[in-house]
Amino acid sequence: MLKKGDIILFGIISVIIAFSTLWVYYYRLGGNDSARIAVIKQGDTQIHRIILDNVTEGEKIKVSGAYNVIIHVEHDRIRFCEADCPDQVCVNTGWISKKGEMAACLPNRTMIKIEEGDEDVDIISH
Repeated sequence: MLKKGDIILFGIISVIIAFSTLWVYYYRLGGNDSARIAVIKQGDTQIHRIILDNVTEGEKIKVSGAYNVIIHVEHDRIRFCEADCPDQVCVNTGWISKKGEMAACLPNRTMIKIEEGDEDVDIISH
């Protein structure tokens, strides 16, 4: 038999779960309209910064290093499409498009990360 305190506790837990779900959807899965920026780094150096929403034509970016990798950019998404590295984990990651997602070619020390940002603000000088 449920007591009054059990019902209140159950209600509070239900409200917390509901608000948590909304928060995850809104802030982590793209519920807001801020720009998605793909940042490509090799080691500690940022080599490209692409606003995915502004890409109109597909583009391929070659990144040289210990291995050669080719990154393919399309409207709203980006991926490693070719790599000389032995394990091919980066290529098998596939397309990424949501903020917070990452793909990396560890042998070549190359990383792609989708960040949220303002189109007019450079993250280095901000």
